[in-house]
Amino acid sequence: MDPRELLLGSFRAALAAADPLAIVPPHLPKPPKGRTLVVGAGKAAGAMALAVERHWPPEAPLEGVVITRYGHGLPTRRIRVVEAGHPVPDEQGEAAARAILAAARELQADDLLLVLVSGGGSSLLALPLPGIPMADLKAVTRSLLASGAPIQDMNTVRKHLSAIQGGRLALATRARILALVISDVTGDDPTHIASGPCAPDPSTHADAIAILRRFGVDPPASIAAHLARGAKGAEPETPKPGDPAFSRVENRVIATAHASLVAAARTVEGRGAATLLLGDSVTGEAAEVAKVYAALAREVRRYGEPAKPPVALISGGETTVTLRGKGRGGRCTEFLLSLAVELAGEERTWALACDTDGIDGSEDNAGAILTPDALARASALGLEAKALLAENDGYGFFSALGDLVVTGPTRTNVNDYRVILVA
Repeated sequence: MDPRELLLGSFRAALAAADPLAIVPPHLPKPPKGRTLVVGAGKAAGAMALAVERHWPPEAPLEGVVITRYGHGLPTRRIRVVEAGHPVPDEQGEAAARAILAAARELQADDLLLVLVSGGGSSLLALPLPGIPMADLKAVTRSLLASGAPIQDMNTVRKHLSAIQGGRLALATRARILALVISDVTGDDPTHIASGPCAPDPSTHADAIAILRRFGVDPPASIAAHLARGAKGAEPETPKPGDPAFSRVENRVIATAHASLVAAARTVEGRGAATLLLGDSVTGEAAEVAKVYAALAREVRRYGEPAKPPVALISGGETTVTLRGKGRGGRCTEFLLSLAVELAGEERTWALACDTDGIDGSEDNAGAILTPDALARASALGLEAKALLAENDGYGFFSALGDLVVTGPTRTNVNDYRVILVA
């Protein structure tokens, strides 16, 4: 058993289970009597749109616009794919979101609005409410990203600043809506995925204000004023559960982190190792989560509990990183660097942590691989693991070792994938 290939093979299996070209076609409806408008946003939006085009009857009307991250587009003929800013929104996304909202408003009762939703859509489908400049939306997004706020909390804020998210796209049209959703959030609730353009929103303006205070985010004046007015009832709330608009909406989750973890586990088991699925909803600070997992790996190695080696400890979810240093690490390399420090060269213990969208943080890697000799090799290069961890520079550590995992855009996203192999 080659540990490196086993880890990489399990990651490839996790990605294959969430491949839009394979998972979208079985969920496509029959064409309606009227028009079909395809809209959407997310890192998987380009691939989802291509899957629709390939399997939609050529004689049936089909048009639309979807928004994806720069570098994630694919060539399509009937559905326009727009590339825009992520994780910070930009004017490209704003213009495309405005076009989507306008097109949805023109649909009639016999038409179909097919919405393609995936992770990353919260920043890509960026249409701030009147009175909120794009510059201010960018500023509050950057502050939230640096604060360590969980994605659900970030999206609660964004939904109350958006003219299209938080269920407002559903309010804008008379057509029947089918939203096909690739989940990148713990719990797989459509209200949190791409900030729920077609899902009811149970949160309030007051909730958004509380989140900004909790994470020490001082919003621009336009945003603070808007939220304050909303908390007093002077701005419309997002549509809530029970709103009649959602009687003609179906949000269908077609890919999840759990399904990808199960596919990865089957691959590992097929190569002779046992597996323990530790959950698809792991959250918290990446460095702290790693300490818990290191303790579990040591228990397996020393005592054969709760499973005997060889065993792979597999988990998903979305940890966070509160930026304190000036490094370039994302949450996956932060997790692995903390794990390396805690394991301190534990024999025959390997690990991989990668973001299924192919981008860990803001760099060019999906994640990295941790080998048992990583600390020794780093020391030979003059690298101090603890110092790099304090600087949030997991990227620098694993780049120097040549252990980054680089996939390029995967055009899907079911959150992070982690596996620790006690071989």
